[in-house]
Amino acid sequence: QVQLRQGGGGLVHPGDSLKLSCVFSARSLSRVDLAWFRQAPGKEREFVAYLSDSGVVSHYSNSAKDRFTIFRANAKDTLYLQMNNLKPEDTAIYYCAAKQGVSLPTGGWARSDLYDYWGQGTQVTVSS
Repeated sequence: QVQLRQGGGGLVHPGDSLKLSCVFSARSLSRVDLAWFRQAPGKEREFVAYLSDSGVVSHYSNSAKDRFTIFRANAKDTLYLQMNNLKPEDTAIYYCAAKQGVSLPTGGWARSDLYDYWGQGTQVTVSS
């Protein structure tokens, strides 16, 4: 079982930066793959970024590529999403997610239905 507790978020202006955090704890030593998703009002939840258990492999959505960075720190028990050059279309509730045990299939990192555990969500609003 994995527990996720999110922090960060808030109201920023276009072009600003923001860093989201997600503290996670796992009761077993099995692998845990991590990801960030987001959901804007009236839209489906969408993939943002993925980080493998090893911390070596990462994937990003086209909208996040070159602006966002996913990484782990603090003895690897905290997941971060560094967001730079934020745009109004980045406004959404952001969720961290975890998949424990078996590795995700190719491309599966972008599928929200394959993740077992979710953070409580944090609001990010980008507005002038």
